[in-house]
Amino acid sequence: MKNLLKRIIPKSLISLYHFLLAILANIIYGFPSRQLTVIGVTGTTGKSTTVNLIAKVLQEAGLKVGLTSTYNYKIGDKEWINDTKMTMPGRFQLQKMLRKMVKAGCSHLVIETSSEGIAQYRHLGIDYNMAVLTNLSPEHIESHGSFKNYRKAKGKLFALLGKSKSKGRKISVVNLDSDQADYFLQFFADQKWGYAIKQEGKESQDNNNVVFAEDVNLKSWGSRFLVRGQRFNFDLVGQFNIYNALAAVCVGLSLGIDLKVIEQGLDKIKKIEGRVEEVDQGQQFKVIVDYAHEPKSLENLYQALRPTTTGKIIAVLGSCGGGRDKARRPILGRLAAQFADQVIVTNEDPYDEDPQIIIDQVIKGAVESGKQLDENLFSLLDRRQAIKKALSLADPHDLVIITGKGAEQCIMEKGGTRIPWDDRQVVREELNNLE
Repeated sequence: MKNLLKRIIPKSLISLYHFLLAILANIIYGFPSRQLTVIGVTGTTGKSTTVNLIAKVLQEAGLKVGLTSTYNYKIGDKEWINDTKMTMPGRFQLQKMLRKMVKAGCSHLVIETSSEGIAQYRHLGIDYNMAVLTNLSPEHIESHGSFKNYRKAKGKLFALLGKSKSKGRKISVVNLDSDQADYFLQFFADQKWGYAIKQEGKESQDNNNVVFAEDVNLKSWGSRFLVRGQRFNFDLVGQFNIYNALAAVCVGLSLGIDLKVIEQGLDKIKKIEGRVEEVDQGQQFKVIVDYAHEPKSLENLYQALRPTTTGKIIAVLGSCGGGRDKARRPILGRLAAQFADQVIVTNEDPYDEDPQIIIDQVIKGAVESGKQLDENLFSLLDRRQAIKKALSLADPHDLVIITGKGAEQCIMEKGGTRIPWDDRQVVREELNNLE
């Protein structure tokens, strides 16, 4: 019924409906964001991780923090998993949560801000003090119509800095290694900060508001790098996580937090649940569970993990239904085929679509890249059976990479039905059942 109404009712009326709901929610809860320093994080990948890194830095500086992300919520010392399947909660739920943050004594809010959330006015009434860009690559094109529209939707967060009614400086933080950096730097901000990884042989302009990672050394357990002479031993794997860390460094420095304190905060991050999370039950091979479900994030993950194993890679993946970027499905299959020795395609979140059709579209991409069905490419509708198959194929020193859901707590099926699910728990159960 909900989907039918969406097709019948003009988009302008739906937009007005979202707008009025947002206004009403703010009125009912008293515009709580005006009593918080609000840091919004947007981009294609790395948003949830960056939100959590920033929050940890602020905590290390003695600040009381609230956060909302695709993966989790936090109000002061209380933290719990986001099981809504939405990056930004509904307008009433979000404003109620912000009011609780104020009552709990939080001074800062770090909020993952999606383009879909902005389109539905979930951000309305939130007075942002800071906007952070992780990166931008062509995703969600079907829902936005073009990459230009997608970029414009992300830009709306930065445009809000010039409209914010909150007191204090308005600060933007942009990944300078993104080829879209100039677009986001054009928006008003009292201070503009940037971050990048210093490239050997490439001129890097020194600037007080630019943060570079130097002497970068990627390890199987994480990375080492220098920022302004301060050594960082960072436990999150991959170059993409160095960028996430640099965004947090910029936020901390822009708020006057000492670089050593920032390093101490980031040093306490040992993992982000469902993001390059290892599941270890004493088996002789490695199992990684990750949320990556878009081409760029999947490619980054495979590139980061390939050097960490001397054995073969076994990839388990699927793709989301519900009309979400159908064009990405064969691309995901091609990427898995290129990086993994064996590929198992399975169900993810079909919503109202036929899950087997989604699987077949991912399979098509893998076949195009040279994989052969029932030899090094397998199609298993049941996600548990797919995980079981991957674990059974693994030999000592191999690497099993299971992507698409991370720490999510359900599989979304037809009619909004939620099937309780946790990839990590299923992996533990199946590892314990291995003979």
